[in-house]
Amino acid sequence: MSNVRFGLREVPGLAERMATLMCVDLDLKSNDENLESETQEEEKSGSLDNVLEILQKEMDKVKERGVDAAIWLELEALGIDDEMLKSLELSTKFPNLVALNLWGNKLEDAETIIQEVTKCRRLKAIWLNDNRALRLMRVSLALICSSSLVCSCLLRFFSNMSRSSVCIFSGDRISKLILDGIPGLEIYNSCFTSNFGEWALGFCGSIFGADNPGCLSECSGSLASITTLDLSNRCVRCLPKAFSPIMLPSLSHLNIRGNQLDQISVDDLLQLLKSFTLQTLEVDIPGPLGNSALQILEYLPNLSFLNGISASVITETGKHVIDSALQPRLPEWAPSEPLPDRVIGAMWLYLMTYRLADEEKIDETPVWYVMDELGSALRHSDDANFRVAPFLFMPDGKLASAVSFSVLWPIQDVHHGEECTRDFLFGIGEDKQRSARLTAWFHTPENYFIQEFKKYQQQLASRSLPAPKEALITRSILQHDGHSLQVYTDIPHVEEFLTHPKFVLTTNPKDADIIWTSMQVDPEVKKAFELTDLHYTNQFPFEACLVMKHHLAETILKAAYLMTISLFLDSMLNCTCCGTGRPEWLQPTYNLETQLSQLIGDYFVRKQDALNNLWILKPWNMARTIDTTVTEDLSAIIRLMETGPKICQKYIEHPALFKGRKFDLRYIVLVRSMDPVQIFLFDVFWNYRGRLNHMNTPEFVREFEEEHQVNWQTIHQGIQDMIRSVFDSAAAVHPEMHNPQSRAMYGVDVMLDHLFKPKLLEVTYCPDCGRACKYDTEAIVGNGGIFRGRDFFNTVFECLFLGKTAHVTPL
Repeated sequence: MSNVRFGLREVPGLAERMATLMCVDLDLKSNDENLESETQEEEKSGSLDNVLEILQKEMDKVKERGVDAAIWLELEALGIDDEMLKSLELSTKFPNLVALNLWGNKLEDAETIIQEVTKCRRLKAIWLNDNRALRLMRVSLALICSSSLVCSCLLRFFSNMSRSSVCIFSGDRISKLILDGIPGLEIYNSCFTSNFGEWALGFCGSIFGADNPGCLSECSGSLASITTLDLSNRCVRCLPKAFSPIMLPSLSHLNIRGNQLDQISVDDLLQLLKSFTLQTLEVDIPGPLGNSALQILEYLPNLSFLNGISASVITETGKHVIDSALQPRLPEWAPSEPLPDRVIGAMWLYLMTYRLADEEKIDETPVWYVMDELGSALRHSDDANFRVAPFLFMPDGKLASAVSFSVLWPIQDVHHGEECTRDFLFGIGEDKQRSARLTAWFHTPENYFIQEFKKYQQQLASRSLPAPKEALITRSILQHDGHSLQVYTDIPHVEEFLTHPKFVLTTNPKDADIIWTSMQVDPEVKKAFELTDLHYTNQFPFEACLVMKHHLAETILKAAYLMTISLFLDSMLNCTCCGTGRPEWLQPTYNLETQLSQLIGDYFVRKQDALNNLWILKPWNMARTIDTTVTEDLSAIIRLMETGPKICQKYIEHPALFKGRKFDLRYIVLVRSMDPVQIFLFDVFWNYRGRLNHMNTPEFVREFEEEHQVNWQTIHQGIQDMIRSVFDSAAAVHPEMHNPQSRAMYGVDVMLDHLFKPKLLEVTYCPDCGRACKYDTEAIVGNGGIFRGRDFFNTVFECLFLGKTAHVTPL
């Protein structure tokens, strides 16, 4: 994926074809075409003659119907400005005007709008949408002014201006004045007012409209024939008396999506709906009827369909949140955005992926591709009638000659004229978070995910980290007779640099006292090497709780959950948490295989609060940077799950910089025991900037302190506390991790934020220590002194097996 932008820019015609396929080039017309279109639009609208012609036709209708007939005026997008609105004298010409549509005109002066509109005292509906006057024009001095001098100047400026020269309104202020001036208004800018009743219900039930404006007074029985009522997205907070089975005896299909309905309780609303003979209901879940589709059906057993899904299907599948009317996510772009950027922003709605595999292993690098125009035009359906699969044809039997195809075939009988569809998540059920994963392509209910996130936060809020246990001394394992310990290893650096006289290398693992290997020492390896429980190994049982990225965050959070505040009060005093039960040094982290809903909720909350929404995705158990992505695109986050299990972690958006560049730190931790926890921190650490750009540690610390005016010892103490907490958490959650025959070395990668607080990146098993063995350096923590690189593994083995503490600090 890293070469996508380069390919779009350099391959001739690629960006253009992809942009057309993804429909992100629709606004790219020639200047002449745009000019011609604008000219035609100007000729069509903005003419007083055109408006007067429409009014004359309506006046002719009045003569036909009688002077007492209600009038509906459609004046949408006619270029009407403030002066023209005044000249039309609508209230005089149409005293019985009940509905006025001024959507998309050129009205700018709020006073003029209020003055002219409120003269039409019998209005029941008015649409002023998409007029400049209704855009928010409130000037907030508190937000735009940080200087008292600027504030006073602006205040003086506005106070000196006469009321006739300027009047600043907000959209809310305009609506209030209009509603005060027209008490009977039921619909304002597509939303129901608090006065809505029979006329508004009739409008949404297709009883009233331009051809039938209704009556000037209440028309008894006018709603009796309504069978379908769409009240979606009408800003309804409470239902009127007119919404009753007496007034709506035939109502069987109701849509109340997109309404708060917060002025009526869930029980009262359910009771009201139960009094109708509803067959289908559309409602937000979670929403005004609660959080569960199953509970809604339990209370409204006569429903045949809920949100477009058969009630029997909902009951059988046990789904709480259901919806068949999800709106698709459409590509969004700025007019000035170049084609390659538009394509990158839209591609996650179209991309497909696969990985190559042979008998030995699966390729670590996924292949992402886009089908042609036909394949990309296939829309999603849960009940798809086609399937698509990638097919690789190798004429020469070699991968280099491969040609890729997408094979499309029907899986149901398909009739002429029927749409061809595919299941975007074929084979993925609710056990693999199907509903949440549909968020990559559709606008799923945000409220549901936000509530899931808030529940997750509440679970974390009462958690605290475990307190350190008192460390006991682990003795040397050296034989009393003074014989050297035999070491078997498959790690070249150990073979080369382990020169301590108390350790002798052997090529036979059976004869070794210590097994120091990069392999997983599982039962099969033990059997093959004829190992016994008396052999010392460089692995602890269940160490996956630390070295697997998804288990690491889970371990830390679970440890906090298991420990009570009273038992570990000292820990709470020493370990700062961020108010959510999550330590400050752990970024918000989600296991995408199990916590996708909570992540989506977190994403939506951050979006609502205009917070940074940049995330980093990391595979569970691959080396750093492999299949790792940084993105703020929610669709990309969800789609990247397809290339293997991942965690999604909040990106550190404000890291500490060194000479303008990000860096991270590698610490080496030596573990003698996990019960009690007995760990040692190497006095030497390593810094990395960019790709393997290491700077001598004392020089780095000296220049960092000088650049930021900080004390490194303070920073180091915070890192020490964090590392201790990590291993305490593992010991608390997995006491079975302890094994008296285990000793291990781990790499702990750390970043600093802009406040110089540590952030945990990952814990690595059997870290690469080539750099540690290669360079001599000065230890600037611990006991200090010069550390010789060639003695690195001698120091490690002395600490773990001989009980020495040279060049290490116990934590």
